[in-house]
Amino acid sequence: MRFKNREHAAALLAAQLAAYKGQSPLVLGVPRGAVPMARIIASALGGDLDVVLVRKLRAPYQPELAIGAIDEAGSVLRGKYLDRADVPEEYLRGEIRTQSEVLRTRRALYTGKRPPSTAAARVVIIVDDGIATGSSMLAAIRSVRAQRPRKIVVAIGVAPPESLAAIEKEADEVVCLQSPEDFYAVGQFFEDFSEVTDDMVVAALAAAAKPVAHGYA
Repeated sequence: MRFKNREHAAALLAAQLAAYKGQSPLVLGVPRGAVPMARIIASALGGDLDVVLVRKLRAPYQPELAIGAIDEAGSVLRGKYLDRADVPEEYLRGEIRTQSEVLRTRRALYTGKRPPSTAAARVVIIVDDGIATGSSMLAAIRSVRAQRPRKIVVAIGVAPPESLAAIEKEADEVVCLQSPEDFYAVGQFFEDFSEVTDDMVVAALAAAAKPVAHGYA
């Protein structure tokens, strides 16, 4: 199955999450790609929209391969590829500094002086278009869990089985539209996987209170 675009995947996820309509869930998009999806889901469920800021830590010479992840609080998740990639500690410290700065910049850009929405005692739905290694999503779950939510639901378009199993161990519920064995990259499952820009994230957050119309069922 290939999704037409992220909006299509979001509409399918919203349908599967319909049980949370009326519970005022907090819907958190993982920037950048998942934020427009999270907006559609939040609108469909009558929830609040915000972002959960995490960044993958990139392998040397293989920037698409995650060796771990970091959240806004500075908590580092060491991924399964960290030891396999034989990453020097000096490189890892530098990558942590680099991605921490990206997180600070994005928080200032996306929400300005407004503090992040609190997850305490709420149903929280963390949205991503897809996951590969799962490091960033695991970091997001742990970051939200530290705030003592009532329940953490993960909603994703696609994930490989091994990564999905790791997510299922840490989230309270996982809704994943497909989990194929022949997974190479998230983008292979979307006809349109155009880049989501910072401006698009800011626009989605600013328009979160407005109703969203889409043509997918």
